[in-house]
Amino acid sequence: MNETSPHLPVLLREVLTRLVPRPGETIVDGTFGAGGYTRAILASGASVVAIDRDPTAIEAGQALVAASEGRLRLVSGVFGDLDEHVAALGLERVDGVVLDIGVSSMQLDRAERGFSFRLDGPLDMRMGDAGPTAADVVNTADAGTLAHIFRVYGEEKRSGQVARAIVEARKAQPFTTTRQLSKVVESVIWAKPNEIHPATRVFQALRIHVNDELGELVRALGAAERVLRPGGRLVVVTFHSLEDRIVKRFFADRTKTAPGGSRHAPIATVEPATFVAATKGVDEARADEIAANPRARSAKLRAAVRTEAAARPIDAETLGLPRVETNGRGGR
Repeated sequence: MNETSPHLPVLLREVLTRLVPRPGETIVDGTFGAGGYTRAILASGASVVAIDRDPTAIEAGQALVAASEGRLRLVSGVFGDLDEHVAALGLERVDGVVLDIGVSSMQLDRAERGFSFRLDGPLDMRMGDAGPTAADVVNTADAGTLAHIFRVYGEEKRSGQVARAIVEARKAQPFTTTRQLSKVVESVIWAKPNEIHPATRVFQALRIHVNDELGELVRALGAAERVLRPGGRLVVVTFHSLEDRIVKRFFADRTKTAPGGSRHAPIATVEPATFVAATKGVDEARADEIAANPRARSAKLRAAVRTEAAARPIDAETLGLPRVETNGRGGR
């Protein structure tokens, strides 16, 4: 999804190849956004349960609901609860789940949402309309907590310096706008030719923290495992290493089978695999898609097919879900 065409769904061809939606099936689109995947799934003849926490996405999607002849049900909520949303609609199992993780261009391109350091607006960053804003975080968290957020969720090497600059700047005036924050970050991290904007990683980190994006992803993977029928397909598109690492570990854990044993090395106890991998490694965007939609450059698709094995509890630590400490210690 780029600035000129916010409705371009990333890796659409690959998503449909792995999801294989068919007439009569029910697919969950856990990240409805502008409805790109949902439209394509509906065109295949399948029905869709689409979920989004953004009230503007829900409102904008009503026209598609009306045109779907009852095959689209649009739910306001978080995709981490997708199994509960499905159950509330009276469905026991579904045939596929697709998740496009990350912020949409519709949100990035609207200054009033506060996601972008390029557009001045209120420092909000919430994908929904509840909970603390990014302004609340930068105005109240101590330097140690801020540094940890920037280092863990943004992989920002100068996290400690940025955090201390923020704490110093807010003594004179609380942060209310994206431009205020961007200027403080730029005072610490200087712009360099052919590199990303200095505030990129800090804004990414705040957005992930405010929306608990990685926690929602972990919960959604567990929910998808619970709600998919045997043979059901799970397709996940990620855009940065933190997300992809969690998805990769989930599929590695869930597709693991018991190794062969011998009299010298007995067979290890391994729980039955709940998925069979559908991709060897990852699917990535083709050159023509990247040329038309630069956002696709970093996208990675992983997919798997549900087995008959019972769903298992999710261990966030095993999946590498980062924890933000609030002990007040400064970063680097």
